[in-house]
Amino acid sequence: MSKGEATRQAVLDQAVEVARQVGLGGLTIGRLAEQAHMSKSGLFAHFRSKEALQLAVLEHARADFEAHVARPTLKAPRGEARLRALFDHWVRWIGLPGGCPFVAAATEFDDQPGPVRDRVVHDLRDLFDMINTIFRTGITEGQFRADADPEQFTQDFYGVILGYHYVRRLFGDEQAEQRARRALDALIEQARRPA
Repeated sequence: MSKGEATRQAVLDQAVEVARQVGLGGLTIGRLAEQAHMSKSGLFAHFRSKEALQLAVLEHARADFEAHVARPTLKAPRGEARLRALFDHWVRWIGLPGGCPFVAAATEFDDQPGPVRDRVVHDLRDLFDMINTIFRTGITEGQFRADADPEQFTQDFYGVILGYHYVRRLFGDEQAEQRARRALDALIEQARRPA
């Protein structure tokens, strides 16, 4: 890795941390330059615009999510065990300072058309596809009912994650994870139950 690329990666690590705290809208080249102890012009040379910086942060956060959540999840046995592994890894990732940058970005950009929103939608669709595929594999392997609705399960699974994120982070509720795990248990049990 070249020195320029190493600098860019270090700046993006810092940018993701800042975005976790203030959101993508609050992330500016000036603020990041201050945090990264760089000049604005030096940072501008790497990103050229706030939008380019936001897109780079989303790409970097996605790579981090893939490394710490998605890839470890795929090591678990298929079906239910993999769904639970996804939940476990994701809950740990949400526990990092500032929470999940994708939850924040989805809320922040849900009604702001443009490339940043498009990237958030793309990344969330990929995530939904992952959950859906894991659940469909569980159906194929006989762990879940043949008539279970993968799209409904995917939305409900994501809803449990969102609920956990907000209750834990906004309210500081120490019981949020226990309740989220009970909700996941109920969701999985419903998928197993005969129609």
